[in-house]
Amino acid sequence: MNSKLNWINPVMEKEFRLRMRTIRSPIAILVYLLAIGLFALGFAYINMSNQQAGVLNAARSSELFYFLSGAQLVLIAFMTPGLTAGVVSGEREKQTLNMLLTTQQSSGTIILSKLFASLSFMLLTVVATMPLYSIVFLYGGVSPKQVLSVFVFYVFVMILFGSVGIFFSTILKKTVISVIATYGFVLFVFGFTALAGLFFGNLGRQGMNEEILGYFLSFNPMAVLASLMVPDFAKELFKGHKLLQMWHIFVGSYTVLLIILIWLSVRYLRPIMKRKK
Repeated sequence: MNSKLNWINPVMEKEFRLRMRTIRSPIAILVYLLAIGLFALGFAYINMSNQQAGVLNAARSSELFYFLSGAQLVLIAFMTPGLTAGVVSGEREKQTLNMLLTTQQSSGTIILSKLFASLSFMLLTVVATMPLYSIVFLYGGVSPKQVLSVFVFYVFVMILFGSVGIFFSTILKKTVISVIATYGFVLFVFGFTALAGLFFGNLGRQGMNEEILGYFLSFNPMAVLASLMVPDFAKELFKGHKLLQMWHIFVGSYTVLLIILIWLSVRYLRPIMKRKK
């Protein structure tokens, strides 16, 4: 009897071995931790030098948490497409995709295994940053519920951008084009929704215009992250809907999108034979 768990299929095992047993993986995690650590220490140093006591208070600790969370979201949006946008097209370029498709693994198993293996590395990297949040808890100002909600939001954003990368990697033959298309989607989500929100926000700050601004910003990951850290931010935009939160719209709409993208990736992974008339 095989001692391995049934859900660890050969595709997933191969991906884990390739990603976790190379020198690039610990170096990538080290660089990520150095980047996020320098952001945190630099922010703390600047704020401590501006205070007479030379220590952080609860208010400054909250600001450090906001800054650290925002910086980590940007790094996640930057790294996740690079991990997933070439998993299928790379197999096609190395001419190993046809051999992979001749195995007993289904298309869904192949797509989900590659997605899970890629996101597991990103998840490991984010979990490795948790000790940095001890600085925030040391001075107070942030509840464990806020930190937990932020990390759950990170996982969802990883799955979203990972699904987009898998989709473009499946339908596009070249890895370079797939990476560019995935980063284009990320820039669209961050940039277009923010610009559209600012455009409608400049039209007026009262009534319906402010609510439309909230709907546009509900599709922006950075704005939704801000609403998770500061719940009053969403309440000011949705005054007519007290129970409505920005993350409700974000999670609901993008869940439908990522399910569709994964389904299309599974659908178009294998060549589709045209029916004869």
